[in-house]
Amino acid sequence: MAIIRKIRGHEPQVGEGTFLAETAVLLGDVTVGKDCSIWYGAVLRGDVNKITIGDRTNIQDGAVLHTLYDGSKHPSQTHIGSDVSVGHNATIHGAIIEDNCLIGMGSTILDNAHVPSGCIIAANALVLSNQKLEPNSVYAGIPAKKVKEVTPEQREEIIRRTARDYMHYASWYK
Repeated sequence: MAIIRKIRGHEPQVGEGTFLAETAVLLGDVTVGKDCSIWYGAVLRGDVNKITIGDRTNIQDGAVLHTLYDGSKHPSQTHIGSDVSVGHNATIHGAIIEDNCLIGMGSTILDNAHVPSGCIIAANALVLSNQKLEPNSVYAGIPAKKVKEVTPEQREEIIRRTARDYMHYASWYK
């Protein structure tokens, strides 16, 4: 069973139909939507501030989600929309990621960055604190820079397909 722990008076909330791997960790002020999947070794640490995840989003193996303390000079919260795939070993620290995005394996998205709908963040990319990206775009590199637009075909074949595939994979574990 996943580790789900109340911290500072906040207890994680998990939506109907969501798969939690046995080694997933949800701590504190974490809200996960419906039909999501939180995979092996993923840590959603809402001990110092809020983490919210929309519906049909997958947080893959080894991903870490955290924030900056709500009492700090520049607090941050992590908000991830619906139909988002967060790749293996990605780190999201206090960023906003809108709907229909793909966050590549090993990428890092820092505090108060904003990833709008339809973006693909390439594997191992670094999105800097406070960086505001353009919607429907591919970002790669360190620091992440826009490399091209996301085509309607890429949106369907990469972003939406990955989110649907992970809903299917999760059904094998239920």
